[in-house]
Amino acid sequence: MRLAGSRDGFTVPSQAHAVDVQTDLLAALVDVMTRDTPVIEHVLDLVHRHLGEVAELRCATVFTLSSEDGGLYPVATVGDPEPGELRTAGMVFRVPAGAPPTRNGDRLTVRLRIGGQTVGVLVLTGGRLDRVREDVVASAGLHLAATLQSLEAERQRQFLANATTTIRRLFERGTVATSVETAAELVARATAEAFRTEFSGLHLVDTDGRIRYAMGVGPTVDNTETLQRNLIGKMANDSPIWRAAVQDGSPVLVSDVETVGVSPGGFVHTMGLRSFIAMPLMSATGPVGIVLCGDASNTRRWSADDHGLARQLAVEGALIVDSARLRQAEQQHVAELTRQAFHDALTGLPNRSHLLEGAEQAVAAAERAGERTALLLLDLDGFKQVNDTAGHHAGDALLQAVAHRLLRTVRDNDLVSRLGGDEFAILLTRNPDHASAATAAERIHQRLSEPFDIEGRTVTIGASIGVAMFPDDAGDVPRLLRGADAAMYRAKRDGGGVRLAR
Repeated sequence: MRLAGSRDGFTVPSQAHAVDVQTDLLAALVDVMTRDTPVIEHVLDLVHRHLGEVAELRCATVFTLSSEDGGLYPVATVGDPEPGELRTAGMVFRVPAGAPPTRNGDRLTVRLRIGGQTVGVLVLTGGRLDRVREDVVASAGLHLAATLQSLEAERQRQFLANATTTIRRLFERGTVATSVETAAELVARATAEAFRTEFSGLHLVDTDGRIRYAMGVGPTVDNTETLQRNLIGKMANDSPIWRAAVQDGSPVLVSDVETVGVSPGGFVHTMGLRSFIAMPLMSATGPVGIVLCGDASNTRRWSADDHGLARQLAVEGALIVDSARLRQAEQQHVAELTRQAFHDALTGLPNRSHLLEGAEQAVAAAERAGERTALLLLDLDGFKQVNDTAGHHAGDALLQAVAHRLLRTVRDNDLVSRLGGDEFAILLTRNPDHASAATAAERIHQRLSEPFDIEGRTVTIGASIGVAMFPDDAGDVPRLLRGADAAMYRAKRDGGGVRLAR
């Protein structure tokens, strides 16, 4: 190394060596910008490596200029940062944009401009900044500006690609969601993916604004249980975040939770979030819930792109949840119509159509397995007298009590149905033999012979029960019905009780 002497304990490079390393820096910058994908840390490291000895650099920092709030934010540093660098970087805006770099003591501040636009600031801290050539500073500044611009363009491209993919996937999955809970969970997961947050979650409200459902994506089971325990049953309007989001019908983005009020026990508090996004889910009839996502490890500065994506996701999420709500209501309506079509309105028992369908399935299954099934037809004895003396209302109450007692007498896999009037049927499955079928019928007869309490009156009735077996008494359902019906009428002629078809 060519030495020019020493100063303040430092070995000072010769002027010729200073020229050489700075010329080498210019060549290295051109090489890296034309050969590699630019990385701000790499470019800054080249600057520090080549100028470190010449300018006695202690630190080099690049700040990016936010186009949204005008703030300066550090993106890369080589060396040990020193206090006051951000303030020094901001001083560059006190001079015209085209002015040369500003030197203030042991700091050199360079405005990073490209295409007539300032994109950032470079701050060099060192003991001999006077050795740095102006053309080298200008070239380094241009390369850093180009790198910042390239990185921002790539960030925008990735953000747009991620947002587009997330929204498309959310729409594809959301259009087939058949419940509000499923749809809302899809929105919560999509939100976490879109913003790449650590946590997300949601809660849904009833028409009166009370939280009825809560879940988290990402938290541990313990935290999810705590979240549900803290939220379900509470009024959503107690939360300042809910009020802020629902009042404007737009997302609330909080970079630092310390700057806003949150509810103790709420999602943000329970998950320990330090920054978050809250998106209201609005339907045609009002708010149905809210989706939140955020980070617990660090605060986060939300960009204008984040604001825009949050608004778009809130609209898409509300549409998906509202559509799922309509589909859920339609399915419930269809299910109710189906239930009404196959169930007796008075007792809630399956009706004749349901019995016939169940009998066909039971007979087919028994035939395949080489097993039996039994059909019991039952007619109440003394029911007409109750109807005539106590009225139809008492008769209806008695039929409901009989249905309840029948259900408690048979096994869970057996089918109890009301055929109409005071006639009932019981389908015994799981391969009953004649003895077990007769025993079941006798047990039913005994239970129905016990007194009923109907509207404060003691009512006693009886029953006539006919039993027919497949395949012993009949080879199909119609003949099984006829056999059980004939046995039941024999029992009625004989004064009640149980009669077998054979």
